[in-house]
Amino acid sequence: MSSLRLVSTVARRAPSTFHILKRGYAEATDKLKLSMVLPHQAIFTSTDVVQVNVAASSGDMGILANHVPSVEALRPGVIEVVESSGSKKWFASGGFATVHPNNKLSVNVVEAAPLEDFSLETIRTNLQEALKVASGNGSEEVKMEARIEADVYEALQHAIASK
Repeated sequence: MSSLRLVSTVARRAPSTFHILKRGYAEATDKLKLSMVLPHQAIFTSTDVVQVNVAASSGDMGILANHVPSVEALRPGVIEVVESSGSKKWFASGGFATVHPNNKLSVNVVEAAPLEDFSLETIRTNLQEALKVASGNGSEEVKMEARIEADVYEALQHAIASK
């Protein structure tokens, strides 16, 4: 018990040696520097944005300025970039989002395209083909690839239907 008193006495006498960091909400004027890249193209390069919404493997999440640093795996889904002038939506097949200190966000995706570039009829047709192959008599490798393809088409169909 005497060691506990010693620690508490030292803590009271030297408050300037302990830095207590407090987490708060992002201010409306705070911006996030977004870099969103594909293997063959940079979509955003240190662009000031208000918020980025991503489809993380652990669930959908919104990222604002002053977000706690983290790394999130992305599942197939929509990446919404909210700027002062409006928002843009992209469909990504997967990747990683890394929140860095100092209001920086890096989003690395395998493939991404603007949501408005997709046709619902084409998605439905391709989804049916993928499901047919996944339940067919092909090899396990072919079935697994078709199941992954079907998962992406299902996520894309949901994104288009809810936009």
